[in-house]
Amino acid sequence: MPSFNFVLMTIIGTGIVTWLSRITPFVVLKKFQLSKGVVEFLSFVPIAIMSALWFENLFIQHVGHLPSIDWENFLASLPTVLAAVISKNLLVIVVVGVISLGVIRLVMGM
Repeated sequence: MPSFNFVLMTIIGTGIVTWLSRITPFVVLKKFQLSKGVVEFLSFVPIAIMSALWFENLFIQHVGHLPSIDWENFLASLPTVLAAVISKNLLVIVVVGVISLGVIRLVMGM
């Protein structure tokens, strides 16, 4: 069984590494000016991440077979995508997504 000091130092060490990995880009970017092309490229990162998360939850994986559509998530994503196009506000998107999934689960009895 690991000693208390080892576990404590591991927790503190991982906390420092996590904090540094989140703070370092802000410190470095204060000293340098990124080119217009890099800034434009980085503006697409949130869209790519949200798309990847959406597609991951849109399909159900079956080993050895093609994936099938998760109809519950698909139906809930329709008003959510519409809210995203109209509002472009993350809070509105999350609220619409949660409410639409809740209503679909209530209606479908899941």
